[in-house]
Amino acid sequence: MEKQAASGSAPSPSSMGEAWARIRGRLREEVGEAEYRTWLRQMTLAGIDGDEAVVVLPTRFLRDWVRSHYGDRLRALWQQENAAVRRVDVRVGAERPTAEPATPGEAAPRRDALTEPLAARSNGAARAQEPRGDWSAPLDPRFTFDTFVVGKPNEFAHACARRVAEKPASPGFNPLFLYGGVGLGKTHLMHAIAWAIRGGEGQRNVAYMSAEKFMYRFIAALRSQSTMEFKESLRSVDVLMVDDLQFLIGKDNTQEEFFHTFNALVDAGKQIVVSADKSPSDLNGLEDRLRTRLGCGMVADIHATTYELRLSILQAKATAAAVEVPKGVNEFLAHKITSNVRELEGALNRLIAHANLFGRAVTLDGAQEVLHDILRAHDRRVTIEEIQRKVAEHYNIRLTDMSSARRARAVARPRQVAMYLAKQLTSRSLPEIGRRFGNRDHTTVMHAVSRINELMQADSAFAEDVELLRRMLEN
Repeated sequence: MEKQAASGSAPSPSSMGEAWARIRGRLREEVGEAEYRTWLRQMTLAGIDGDEAVVVLPTRFLRDWVRSHYGDRLRALWQQENAAVRRVDVRVGAERPTAEPATPGEAAPRRDALTEPLAARSNGAARAQEPRGDWSAPLDPRFTFDTFVVGKPNEFAHACARRVAEKPASPGFNPLFLYGGVGLGKTHLMHAIAWAIRGGEGQRNVAYMSAEKFMYRFIAALRSQSTMEFKESLRSVDVLMVDDLQFLIGKDNTQEEFFHTFNALVDAGKQIVVSADKSPSDLNGLEDRLRTRLGCGMVADIHATTYELRLSILQAKATAAAVEVPKGVNEFLAHKITSNVRELEGALNRLIAHANLFGRAVTLDGAQEVLHDILRAHDRRVTIEEIQRKVAEHYNIRLTDMSSARRARAVARPRQVAMYLAKQLTSRSLPEIGRRFGNRDHTTVMHAVSRINELMQADSAFAEDVELLRRMLEN
């Protein structure tokens, strides 16, 4: 490859463009097509200023990502092309890019809400019918329908998402409202819908963003007195996707603007997809008219994962990573990490990375060692109320007897067992345990713990009974 000589003369626009095309081509080969399209495709070359090449991206998020993940590689590639370039400055803006030939093998970017900044279009004019390029957050190439593991807790939400991706704005599915706890797959489904619609026919404009970004853009439009441009740009999209709608609770002005945008798009036959942590009826703080509109389409919830689904997810991730993970390790992780899929995948990734770095096989002992902090955080937390209920059921007494003044042995002994287990299985202090058992003094709890210890040492059958209760509460 012929390189430009380091000299005091500025390179010509054509030579800069050719060098830039080669750099983009090499990056594309190195990172792969999916990653390139997600993070690097929107880069433009603003020019070379002295020993610094200036690269422009449409949003701060993309700028920060490219700076941290590709900044050093960009600088190295530029130095290979032009030894005079010692630095690469990655900026946000819409400077007119240097004329550049297409990267070898790369088709011209499709002009939609996800790919092109408004001011950088080839005709140089801002067209109101095309949405601003910085509206949409980048889509994660990992989050597609092919990589989404379906189980009973999410099968309905998955089916609804598929229907919307195949036939946007179908009657009964507009809007589509997805809700569920953290890390259960809402964002994965949102990205999967966007990828599927972008890859389908019709060249639809898709705008995906968080509710927080919607609010910040609206506030910026108010400050710059450009609300009409804000309205026209956003309402020109074919599909509007807003993640984490609960962020708008308490933001009355932003809610009102979202309500009007919602109505305008639905009335025009455009698709709306929204996600939140609760159902529309449970989102206290949203205006009634907005809550009603959100609930008039298809509402699909994603339940907490089951053991079977967690196991399937782990197996699928291990297969995708081409790593042999023993069945026992997957079963152990699926049993221990139950809070959300995100943490489950993070634990598996950490385990695989550790095994690769040290050249070791993935084992159960290794998993317990590497993930000790995560596993400790996910140890089951037993409550005093749960202990009282389980002990009362086991000894066939009333739950109210746990806090009553009755001293009959048939009641007092189970109560002492419950106090003993509360001391062993919870971090509550003796006075607090006493309060939960009818405001008893902490010395009463101390006596109960001491008495149960004595009985367990003297009576093996009684000790087995108490140990059985402990296992039932811990599992």
